[in-house]
Amino acid sequence: MTVVTARTVDPAEVLDRAIKSLKMLDTPLPLEDVDRALKLVPSDARLWHVKGLIHREQERRDLAIPALKRATELAPSEPLIAHGYARTLLEAGLPSVDAFGRALKLAPNNPDVTRGLVASLSAIGRSAEALAGLETVLRRSPLWTEGHVLLANLRWAEGEREGFTRSFEEALAQHPNSLELRREQLAALLEAEHFEEVFSRVAEGRRMFGDHILFSSHEVAALSESGNIAEADPLFSQLAELNFSNIDMWRVRHLIRAGRPDEASSVIDRWLGSSDEDLFWAYAATAWRMTGDSRSDWLEGDQRFVGVYDITDKLPAMDRLADTLRRLHVSKSQFFGQSVRGGTQTDGHLFQRIEPEIVALRDAVRSVVAEHAAQLPAVDPRHPLLRWRPKQVDFNGAWSVRLVGGGNHANHVHPMGWLSSAFYVVLPDDFGKDKAGWLTLGEPQAQLGVGVQPHRFIEPKPGTLALFPSWMWHGTRKFDEGERITVAFDVAAGRAPGS
Repeated sequence: MTVVTARTVDPAEVLDRAIKSLKMLDTPLPLEDVDRALKLVPSDARLWHVKGLIHREQERRDLAIPALKRATELAPSEPLIAHGYARTLLEAGLPSVDAFGRALKLAPNNPDVTRGLVASLSAIGRSAEALAGLETVLRRSPLWTEGHVLLANLRWAEGEREGFTRSFEEALAQHPNSLELRREQLAALLEAEHFEEVFSRVAEGRRMFGDHILFSSHEVAALSESGNIAEADPLFSQLAELNFSNIDMWRVRHLIRAGRPDEASSVIDRWLGSSDEDLFWAYAATAWRMTGDSRSDWLEGDQRFVGVYDITDKLPAMDRLADTLRRLHVSKSQFFGQSVRGGTQTDGHLFQRIEPEIVALRDAVRSVVAEHAAQLPAVDPRHPLLRWRPKQVDFNGAWSVRLVGGGNHANHVHPMGWLSSAFYVVLPDDFGKDKAGWLTLGEPQAQLGVGVQPHRFIEPKPGTLALFPSWMWHGTRKFDEGERITVAFDVAAGRAPGS
């Protein structure tokens, strides 16, 4: 008879190994050893903390939360543990304001904790408190640039369309030499298409700093985006020699808008194959279609790139999912820079939540994405979709969009994703008349002012999931009345085996 004895563990060694594993990709997480160690030292807050973090990494926040809660009970004055517990509650969609409040007392100057508290208040409709609290923090820390960006976004989402960047001005009154503050304010104003304010801030900056690249780059972008082609042309020519990818991206938009796609293609070609090429694929698709470049078919022509799947049989009742999603739409409007028009978009990573309906949706779409990836053409290291094959399906982000009558998605792309999506939950009764509410693929942003039409329309149906390359232009046609609820996500890229 063979007697099997349980393997003994060294709690200190297990803790060290678990911490290292959590910091590394594709490294096995030693959950079983952590559980064995906890049997030896059940009051070790650090082991409970890493146990919770491992469960969180494994997308089991339902198991992570009790472990992290136990860690906070054992080490109530440890700010890192308090923040981890609060953040996991927020991600899971559970009440987290009190937990963030405790974390903030332990780490009053931690910007991540402040961001979390703002998000937790906003998530339950207490936006006024979030705004007031963030304003207080920024008066105390006026050089926290990211906080000013967050405040501007919150003000915009609450319906403020004028003066939403005023906290930057208040901070600059104290720190007029901060180019970082000026850069982020200009970026926010440009994103919101407040071009006259961009010109005003540029003039102010030049009076202090002279002709700095920060001001000339934002000025020329605002000139082009507002339709002043003739004024922007010579300025773009002067900046071209700098060889900055972000400036060349604006220049490509300018050349397409000016009706010179051949010149745009020449600029694009210089960046393809570089680490910044993802900024240019959507514009390459447009320029190549406009010029009849044979690479257009290579880039977008294969029908296997786009998939439409009915996943109703993999999900709980759609009305339950719709009710769950409706409760998450608490803001008054979208953040600036989002494609939503006439509706709202949820904040945070939807697929991190633990509601059963959302967990079921996440698991269903993960299996369908794997099926879609398996049927793609052979690996092509030059192609932005075919150069990757994810070893597992991970999500860069997920969110829900709720549109009401007259709403739509402006054409846009997701440069940080590999595959993007639209899953249809609720649609108006009159959807589809003259393709109202349909998904369009391949039609560039209206701001570019070109007549390139969609190369594909997809008819929405409840329970249908559409998948397409993240760099492919996509949007929706307007509809007249009713409600439209969707879920969208970006699949993270992964390298092909051996690459």
